Amino acid sequence: MASGIRHDDLRRNNRLLVLSSVRKVGQVSRTQIANATGFSASTVSAISAGLITEGALREIEAEEPAAILKRGRPQVGLALDPRAGTVVVATLTLNHLSAALLDYAGTTIADRAKRLDTLRISAAALEDEVSGIVAELVEHAAQKAAGPVLRVVLAVQGITDRAGREMVWTPITPWTGLGFADLIERRTGVPTGVENDCSMIATALMSANTARRQRDFAVVLLSHGIGMGIVLDGRIFSGTHSSGAEFGHLMLHPGGALCRCGKYGCVEAYAGSYAIARAAAGNGEKVQPLSNISTADMTKLVNAARNGSPLEQKAFDKAGEAIGLGLGSLFALVDPLPVTFVGANTQAFDLMKPGLRRGLQATAGGARAGNIAFALEPDEMPLIRQGSALRALQHLDEEIFSPGIALAG
Repeated sequence: MASGIRHDDLRRNNRLLVLSSVRKVGQVSRTQIANATGFSASTVSAISAGLITEGALREIEAEEPAAILKRGRPQVGLALDPRAGTVVVATLTLNHLSAALLDYAGTTIADRAKRLDTLRISAAALEDEVSGIVAELVEHAAQKAAGPVLRVVLAVQGITDRAGREMVWTPITPWTGLGFADLIERRTGVPTGVENDCSMIATALMSANTARRQRDFAVVLLSHGIGMGIVLDGRIFSGTHSSGAEFGHLMLHPGGALCRCGKYGCVEAYAGSYAIARAAAGNGEKVQPLSNISTADMTKLVNAARNGSPLEQKAFDKAGEAIGLGLGSLFALVDPLPVTFVGANTQAFDLMKPGLRRGLQATAGGARAGNIAFALEPDEMPLIRQGSALRALQHLDEEIFSPGIALAG
């Protein structure tokens, strides 16, 4: 027996479709919303009127240049009302902490950044730094009357739990099981989610909605460490217990090169910045990895390889081979996916590509990849912030404004 659709659920879904249509475009006419959603003009008018009254949407008057949405007579458009609320997005990576305050339309109001010695800082100090930078921006929003902070998203380099409450494990600090969501909520009173950084990169790229990234693709972070985000059937993949795709710690060679995770033979132990620098220096695979390699140091290695230095050339080739073997193993489980490589070490992609292709062809999954194309995005940090902002703002759309929850004050 088919179950009926509750009126409240239908209303909520319809309102969310309208909000999503506006968020996707930024400024849009009611006619364009009707065409995108399949709703009648009267339905769009009724839903948008309610959302305007509640403060989620605003009308763009015809005399505003941004309101000229189509040829001919300009229409009155709709846009997200930036005053509806704000969100804070924060990012914790190796030796770096940053955060930003954004309004409901996604415009940055304020941001903060600082360097931390994440490998040596105490757990208590790290928790205080992360919660403190968020609290500072929550206070800033109150002082500037920017609108209530309704959601915090913290993106971390490492494994998060499926519920989005903890940083379960990370290579950037020895501390595990850090409950950042509870900590931030206690300090600020704002609902918080903790997300994997590569999943946030994938979220940002998914929003671009290019032909290659509509439904299924993978993101590989090439940096000090190696990370991955996967989108399958238009959704970010996560595990049953955690954030899922720890590609950098996929085992290639048991007993092989020492990884910073403490294990031997991981993809990252050959392809991370520290692994490339270790090999380029002629050090053995079991030598303890350096804690950090700057982008400038990596650029020197890239230039040396391009100038014919054999150690550097071999190091980048080995890194590419490790990535290819890892992707080939993935493609044995999941059909070959378009791959976007992200991060500072994409500057060396031409040096890695021959080894990558060779590694792919050495695996059954990779052999099925054919002539799969690769895309490059050199800077991961704006993508992490963009993905985190999208996740936070979508939470407001789905959990606050589409159900029509009244906000205090």
